[in-house]
Amino acid sequence: MRVVFMGTPEFAATSLHEINTNSHHEIVGVVTVPDKPSGRGQKMNISDVKKYAVEHNLPLAQPEKLRDEDFIETLKNWNADVFVVVAFRMLPQAVWSIPTKGTFNLHGSLLPQYRGAAPINWAVMNGEKETGVTTFLIDEKIDTGNILISDKVAIGENDNVGVIHDQLMHIGAKLVVKTLDGLENDSLKPHPQDETKELKHAPKIYKEDCKIDWNDSIDKIHNKIRGLSPYPCAWTTYGKDDNYKTLKIYSGLKSDLDIEAINFQLILQKNNLYVKLPQGLYEILELQPEGKRRMSAKDFVNGHLNEGDIFIK
Repeated sequence: MRVVFMGTPEFAATSLHEINTNSHHEIVGVVTVPDKPSGRGQKMNISDVKKYAVEHNLPLAQPEKLRDEDFIETLKNWNADVFVVVAFRMLPQAVWSIPTKGTFNLHGSLLPQYRGAAPINWAVMNGEKETGVTTFLIDEKIDTGNILISDKVAIGENDNVGVIHDQLMHIGAKLVVKTLDGLENDSLKPHPQDETKELKHAPKIYKEDCKIDWNDSIDKIHNKIRGLSPYPCAWTTYGKDDNYKTLKIYSGLKSDLDIEAINFQLILQKNNLYVKLPQGLYEILELQPEGKRRMSAKDFVNGHLNEGDIFIK
């Protein structure tokens, strides 16, 4: 089939690569976000999907507005059978209704659970034992269209969102090709999402959502840290005498050690770093102090942690 692909980050570029190299379908056009300056030097930021399209000489469009008449005309002129959307923007009906086989999206959850902008993060933060990817036909609402096909992955007790993201990225790319094949030979039967169960949502994550509440259970704290690692990253503050600094925490483990200490005190033992909590000890493995690089807890203990009673809050 003739395919127009729409996406932005690496998660999407992996699906684009899978279609382009490991399927018989033809990519007749690629759509991604416009280049934007970012960072201190305002260096132009180019999406991973654009990088791939340019490297492989694929036709490319970067519309500012998806309802732009020239952009709509470009889409029609590409004469695609189907549009594939992975980690892109919400499409207007004027776009998703163009192709004869429809427009489908790859979503990083087992729909209808975890509809929204951050499905992988929320699944890990909520302590789920499994998640997956789903392809579904786009309609007027967000993440509610008829399901085409899905695939599952297990979430280990200490897996972080980066690990699950990469697994879903590769499994999802293969699912996209499988979906294209099924639409081509009419073997897929789209079915409505089952909304009879209680639904969990995956809204956009803001900085305040990433702050650790040390009064939570150790399990909830552990899930939050790994569910936000490596991005956007859980954070807390540390210090003493009302002199506190921000501390990002990338990884940690629940500890079986029994050390006497005041609750919420940072404990140093043999180059290891622990937090004393009402339920026990939590070991911090990797972190980033305010204004410093990301580092191991050992490096933090040796060069960045002052002597005396240090607390988190």
